[in-house]
Amino acid sequence: MSTWTPQKFNQLVSFIDGDRGTNYPKQSEFLNAGYCLFLSTRNVPDNHFNFEECQFITEEKDSKLRKGKLQKGDYVLTTRGTVGNFAHYDNQVVYDNIRINSGMVILRTKDDVVDNNFVQYLLQSPTFKAKIKGRSTGSAQPQLPIRDMESIEFLIPPKTIQAEISSVLKSYDDLIENNEKRIKILEEMAQRLYTEWFVKFKFPGHEKVKMVESGTDYGMIPEGWKTTRLEKVSKIVRGCSYSTEEIDDTAGKYYLVNLKSFNRGGGFRFDGQKYYSGSINNNKLLKTRDIVVAVTDMTTDRAVIAGPARVPEIEGKITLSADVVKIDSDILPNTYLYQLLSSYRFTETTKQKANGANVLHLKPSAILEFVTVTPDAQTLNSFDVLCVPVAREIDKLLKQNDNLSKTRDLLIPQLVTGKRELKNYYEN
Repeated sequence: MSTWTPQKFNQLVSFIDGDRGTNYPKQSEFLNAGYCLFLSTRNVPDNHFNFEECQFITEEKDSKLRKGKLQKGDYVLTTRGTVGNFAHYDNQVVYDNIRINSGMVILRTKDDVVDNNFVQYLLQSPTFKAKIKGRSTGSAQPQLPIRDMESIEFLIPPKTIQAEISSVLKSYDDLIENNEKRIKILEEMAQRLYTEWFVKFKFPGHEKVKMVESGTDYGMIPEGWKTTRLEKVSKIVRGCSYSTEEIDDTAGKYYLVNLKSFNRGGGFRFDGQKYYSGSINNNKLLKTRDIVVAVTDMTTDRAVIAGPARVPEIEGKITLSADVVKIDSDILPNTYLYQLLSSYRFTETTKQKANGANVLHLKPSAILEFVTVTPDAQTLNSFDVLCVPVAREIDKLLKQNDNLSKTRDLLIPQLVTGKRELKNYYEN
């Protein structure tokens, strides 16, 4: 710690704001595709970029703007509305031309002073978040002025130690990223198998099965299979309503699966954890691999509503919030039901039944109205045998990532502030 020195934030990074002049793009000038990606705060939802909903400007418009152009290695920090979210413009980002809007700032590291990756973990640290929270102004629309950030002071080690700290923390991120890639591959395998068997009807032995008219939009289906509404083969359990006093971010009687437990497009995420301390009926208890569906959505593109997630292994008792429903079946295997609810046909059909202005709501009954094809029991069982090991492997990888994330998040404040020296980390 004797080699760590106090340094102001503007000694570590240069602050580059966006262009706010007369050439700032008007709403009518934004395109769905174009020469330059024009970032908004919705593209920086947490500690990463999200490019599912983008706006672009033309090359001519881009040439008229003076400021706010990103370079590889830059960080983007949101400074208006949701303050303190950041993303790293690294080599994995495929866009070559990116500008920021007026609700964020570019942080360009001074490489002679600070390790670029060290800045990422500094921005993730509770120390940084506490310092910017104290400098934010406004309640309805919080803002973080650049001039107030420049003087924030940190205790910083020599660059060689910064690089070592970054290397330790990045090893956790690399493992998490590798697991996420494996999860995606496994999920795609199961979905392809579902599509091949139950959409294209190329299941084992299909050559010997006669196709008959279903009398529905599905057209011809295998003989012995049926078309039916989900309400005939499954049931729904609604989540529990709660008061603010019954919810906590870190502890409680029940782990609460809530709206933040869903990835965009479906799938479970651990970083939205909440805990509930009220009372519930036993039918609202969840277990590993139960299927839940989001019935509320605050995204502008309906990216969460009607999306399913499978509950991974979680310690303790688990329940669900009023923004979520559980769906299960005594007829359809869990593996089949999950792929059905993940299918494009189900999600696109069902999410269109949601309504609301700023917040979308989906009646649980709309899920049960969906008409599906129910295969024969033997084919369902064969599919289940193939997919159960895949589901278990996904559960294992999700649990590993949760543990890796928690360990990394415990280490970040210890290592970047010098409370724990690297030699002590290696000794443990």
